[in-house]
Amino acid sequence: MHRDDADPKGLMRESFRIESITAAECRSVFLDWALSLPDGVDQRDAMRRILDYHGAPVGHPMTDVLLEGLGEAPPRRRRG
Repeated sequence: MHRDDADPKGLMRESFRIESITAAECRSVFLDWALSLPDGVDQRDAMRRILDYHGAPVGHPMTDVLLEGLGEAPPRRRRG
């Protein structure tokens, strides 16, 4: 996968440049990013490449969003 395939619109690159971006804004950017990936691109692989490329800055909300995306989904619990 080419680096540009992981971030075709440059959304992740820009989000890491915004100093005062919030977690909610990062989740919104993440959704837009996920929907803009070309067909056939593995999202988890793309997330890893983005974290590697940007150095996964500790404390940046986009790093947290990407790491959450790579984590296992919590087990479903029964309601009621």
